[in-house]
Amino acid sequence: MKAEQIMIVLDTIFPLFALLLLGCVLRITHITNEAFLKTADKLVYYIFFPAMLFWKIGNSAPHTGFSFGLCLAGILAVGAVFSLSLVFIHKSRMPGFQAGSFSQACYRFNTYIGMAIVMNTLGEEGVRYFGILVGFAIPLINVMAVSVLIWHSGQNLDIREKIRFFARALISNPLILGCVAGLLVSRSGFVFPRVMNNTFSLMTSVTLPLALISIGGTLSFKGLASHTKASLVAAMLKLLVLPVLGFLMLTLFDVTGIPFKTGMIFFCLPTSTAIYVLSAQLNSDTELASAAIMLSTLFSFVSLSAALLL
Repeated sequence: MKAEQIMIVLDTIFPLFALLLLGCVLRITHITNEAFLKTADKLVYYIFFPAMLFWKIGNSAPHTGFSFGLCLAGILAVGAVFSLSLVFIHKSRMPGFQAGSFSQACYRFNTYIGMAIVMNTLGEEGVRYFGILVGFAIPLINVMAVSVLIWHSGQNLDIREKIRFFARALISNPLILGCVAGLLVSRSGFVFPRVMNNTFSLMTSVTLPLALISIGGTLSFKGLASHTKASLVAAMLKLLVLPVLGFLMLTLFDVTGIPFKTGMIFFCLPTSTAIYVLSAQLNSDTELASAAIMLSTLFSFVSLSAALLL
């Protein structure tokens, strides 16, 4: 491996993990607390990150940024790993209380870390490809996650409750709305005036640092000792099997250049911290979710390094 390649990996990944570590240290030293982390997460999820997607995609040229092969490869690879997670749940006779958390950990991805790496390595064009890929993947992933959680939750949810969860997964996700709005603006030919560009630039500059600090503050080894096997299997499916399947899909559909690099970063991302929240809402194992997030985040240093070297 050349020294230049090593520096590319370190220059890209080290700052992200430094901010994750900072978030962890701030929580341990009580400079931040649970209330702050929840507020920060809401600000990023509902305001800053959707605004960033809207601005970045809306400002890009309308003829760039969409790759059907990339989106199809992403959906098929994620769907395959979802199926493998169900097979493992059945074969290992995993308790229903853990099934929803485990399944999510195998294929859900951390959008914030992905956007930070794409912005640092692929620039504006990569951001558009990543935003569109996320817009396609999130509805499918949410439907899969909610389906397994509801099936194994042990709750007697009526049809209206189920419809409400699925509707939220499909149409009310702020990241999807930001992406769609950006695409509409891009295709309309509207040019952001300088005052709007300056406003969005200032507003969204806080997005990724705040998101990474918030993620670091929620990382915990809680439950790792009692859920080591399940967490390791989930990490293997997320950070080894999914990237390999993703690589094969991208190759099959002749995806190259920036779309290929975007796809490989997407496949190598750690699992999303959102699995903890959804597990808590639908009566699944939050300790397993916490352990899976921690292991996946730590091991993603290796998978993301491999993606960047490709």
